[in-house]
Amino acid sequence: MEDQLVNILYVDDEIHNLNAFKASFRRSFNVFTAESAKEAMPILAAHPIQIIITDQRMPQMTGVEFLESILEAYPDPIRILLTGYADIAAVIDAINKGQVYLYITKPWQEDELKLYIEKAFEVFQLRKENKELTEKLLIVNEQLEFMLRQKLIS
Repeated sequence: MEDQLVNILYVDDEIHNLNAFKASFRRSFNVFTAESAKEAMPILAAHPIQIIITDQRMPQMTGVEFLESILEAYPDPIRILLTGYADIAAVIDAINKGQVYLYITKPWQEDELKLYIEKAFEVFQLRKENKELTEKLLIVNEQLEFMLRQKLIS
């Protein structure tokens, strides 16, 4: 991992889970926490979040509903669903609707979750690099097409 700290947003309605997560990972990552999807929105707007971890079962909005609701505005962060319940319907929804990278059951193991976060950040970086390279390739292609039209190259 690079020198920069990864920005993680953890959304969970249980304050002790938020505190435990922050205590465990604040030295390794920039940790932002929110007790609800509503509370998470200003954080997403104000900070470049690379990884979103959310609990599935929350009052007003489930984790999958939250992830689905932010897909258009925030397509890039890697999504991890963390839940204490093994609900196969939630797993399917997480993958299909929320584009979840990983589904982890509570209670999480600190070392294991840290490794998952690091792997998720690698995926984030690779996707970002791929997007940048694709954009550069499109520009070069446009330039070549222009040159061909101008008969500057044969």
